[in-house]
Amino acid sequence: MRDNNGFTVIELLIVIVIIAILAAIAIPKFSATRERAYFAAMESDLKNLASQQEIYYADAYAYTTDTDALAYRNSAGVTVTIVASASGWSGTATHAALGTSEGCSIYDGTATPVAVGLSVPSRPREIACTK
Repeated sequence: MRDNNGFTVIELLIVIVIIAILAAIAIPKFSATRERAYFAAMESDLKNLASQQEIYYADAYAYTTDTDALAYRNSAGVTVTIVASASGWSGTATHAALGTSEGCSIYDGTATPVAVGLSVPSRPREIACTK
């Protein structure tokens, strides 16, 4: 008689199926977490932009689109677009890992709110995202 100390093919297949089921559950949750992180980075960048705009306004009595004058740096992968006038400004943020129709926007003063996808802020200094 032979010594049967190993695993059978059926036992190995069952283990592989269990691992595949667990991976099928975990991968979508990881993707959703990553997307939430992208939106959090965009929101944070727009909050920082609002703070820098107010600091600049206190000195110059106007808003600007010059990020160097604002001493503003956006997060990696985030693109921030600023439209400014003497009495208001608006900004949009998009992330390179998301589509161009997904992102966040903010405005202040007399600026016209800019839509990103179907999302438009309803009042000044409110951040609206397409989540």
